Amino acid sequence: MPRIIGVLLVAAALGACSAIQLAYNNLPTVSYWWLDEYLDFDGAQTPKVRDELSRLLAWHRQNELPRLASLLKEAQAMAPGEVTPEQVCAVADRIRERLLAVAERAEPAGAELALSLTEAQLQQLERKYARNDAKYRKEWLDRTPEQVQEKRYDQFLDRSEDFYGRLNAEQRDLLKQQVAQSVFDPKLAYAERRQRQQEALRLLRGFVSDKPSPAQVRAALHGYIQRIAEPPPGPWRDQQQALLQEGCRNTAAMHNGTSASQRAQAVRRLQAYQDDLRELVAAR
Repeated sequence: MPRIIGVLLVAAALGACSAIQLAYNNLPTVSYWWLDEYLDFDGAQTPKVRDELSRLLAWHRQNELPRLASLLKEAQAMAPGEVTPEQVCAVADRIRERLLAVAERAEPAGAELALSLTEAQLQQLERKYARNDAKYRKEWLDRTPEQVQEKRYDQFLDRSEDFYGRLNAEQRDLLKQQVAQSVFDPKLAYAERRQRQQEALRLLRGFVSDKPSPAQVRAALHGYIQRIAEPPPGPWRDQQQALLQEGCRNTAAMHNGTSASQRAQAVRRLQAYQDDLRELVAAR
């Protein structure tokens, strides 16, 4: 069920144009087929999953989109001037709160689904994890450090120019420097990824064998989600916190190095996001 949350928030947080509006409105269908690749739903599960996804989207449209629009409005008010890393982190914390709100809303449906899974479906999930891991290794671990930096630079450049417009040479150099100095460790991220996958499989197999109550399953899923959001002390927690602080510093530095016209572009982009979210709310 955490994967449902991820799908919803991608569309809800981006909300950039009519294409995104179309994607958001079709999320129940798209999400169902995406989840089906992981679990291969049977005839009894299919209508329940579809219904739950539709209900979750309706709740999100009514309750979360207005909050996201308000957050975008606050960011728009900040965009014309300079920002501090603390301000950027405050916005990131607000986004995290909204992610966790959707996760909590999805917990009852996630518990019901988890109790209906079979060992064959968990084997399907395990195979899907393995395919995803192979892709991750190919894209991140089988590359040289220079290739990893280049890939991350290209990703950040695309996002920055989508928001501000074309970056000049000095701004691109800053972005390259930020990527080169990043604490990002793909090996550590991969190890955490594998650990969370194995934990999910252990939890789900325990549900199949022990048949706990829905309340017990929901509590277990809640704990799992919280451990992802707030990892226990250790190397991954240190990495996550360091990446968060790095991201806040880098975002502030990039924004503060933009021109008046680029900031005006950012204001227009944020206004477009808000307009799309309000249209989505009104369409319910």
